[in-house]
Amino acid sequence: MSTYETAVARYFAAWNAAEAVALKQAVADAWSEDGVYTDPLADVSGHEGIAGLIAGVHEQFPGHEFRLTGDVDGHHGIARFSWELVSVADGSAPVAGSDVVTLAEDGRLRTVLGFLDRVPAV
Repeated sequence: MSTYETAVARYFAAWNAAEAVALKQAVADAWSEDGVYTDPLADVSGHEGIAGLIAGVHEQFPGHEFRLTGDVDGHHGIARFSWELVSVADGSAPVAGSDVVTLAEDGRLRTVLGFLDRVPAV
């Protein structure tokens, strides 16, 4: 597994960690201490801010998990990939997007820039 694939696997482990202690550890494993996550709906930094955002998504979409769609493409410490938020009950995917990430020297995420390609109607 490449450095990029490893970083993205840790990213999904964090997004899919439902229990508070596991989420806190998964975020620390995936993001550098100064890590940042930004998408059209959120702009948070640090482990606490990122874990809070993920917990909020779990509250909004219970019974869903994030899944990689396609391959991870990376070079020069930057990677891109696409994903879906999938219901484990029926397989529907109400949310999908693409992310661009930068890696810190230790291989953890430094920045995540998220783009939402599909969101549910309000």
